[in-house]
Amino acid sequence: MSNVNLEKLIEDTVVELFRISETILPKDIKDALKRAYEKESNDTAKAILQAILRNIELSEKFSIPLCQDTGTPLFYVELGEDFPVKAKLRDIFVRATRRATVEVPLRPNTVDPFTKKNPGDNTGVLIPYINWEIVEGNRLTITVLPKGGGSEFTCTVKTISSGLGIKGVKKAVIEAIYEAGGKPCPPIIVGVGIGGAVDIAAKLAKKAILRPIDVRHPNEEIAKLEVELLEALNKLGIGPMGLGGDTTVLGVNVEYAYRHPALIPVGIATQCWAARRATAQISPDGEVKVLSHEEVKI
Repeated sequence: MSNVNLEKLIEDTVVELFRISETILPKDIKDALKRAYEKESNDTAKAILQAILRNIELSEKFSIPLCQDTGTPLFYVELGEDFPVKAKLRDIFVRATRRATVEVPLRPNTVDPFTKKNPGDNTGVLIPYINWEIVEGNRLTITVLPKGGGSEFTCTVKTISSGLGIKGVKKAVIEAIYEAGGKPCPPIIVGVGIGGAVDIAAKLAKKAILRPIDVRHPNEEIAKLEVELLEALNKLGIGPMGLGGDTTVLGVNVEYAYRHPALIPVGIATQCWAARRATAQISPDGEVKVLSHEEVKI
């Protein structure tokens, strides 16, 4: 094993993941927006999509955030059981978030719900929030998801009678996106979590938006549901920024868990077109590989 300072390497990597996520959209999202522009029949929607694509181009060229709302810092972490750094990871992520706030820069977005005080560094009680998963092996995989306030505003969880089945799930999702309208800055990505309990469904829905929208669920029935929902939601005609058009939703990803016989919890997570996410994997020898952006090296 090399003499690499893993703690410093992890911190530097997280700062870079913030920069990547805020300034460079993943290829699947960029490609979907380009396809939406090419097929759009509404002149107003086409102009909006053109402006979005230009925004993406300039953000990447000048390494500036895609949006003035740089989101709430969320992490999804797969921690290999044999990875040598464990207990200090939370402190590392907090330090990296504070650095990224200055260096990227990020808008200070964390506010005490009681005093309304903003510490100015995107940290606070339970923030940055870290979703942990222990996995086999000796690698650390970190995903940064800076979740914007507009698209978070329209996330929801609904509980429906088990007798309504998947038809009821579809209805719940379609109604939620119809009610959301232009608030989450469409065209959007929709994550759906089915089953478990209320909190599990919400977590599954949020995790679903991490999957590239050009990757279908391995379960054929769920993959079919994703396609059906995508087609149905785009028939709503909400369009880019809610001003009408052919594309309201760029992609729908579904995840599920087994549930209680009495009810079906349905989590619905909306993500704006600026679907910021970045993932890197770190090995104990100090090798860092960016998984979300093939064109980027750290």
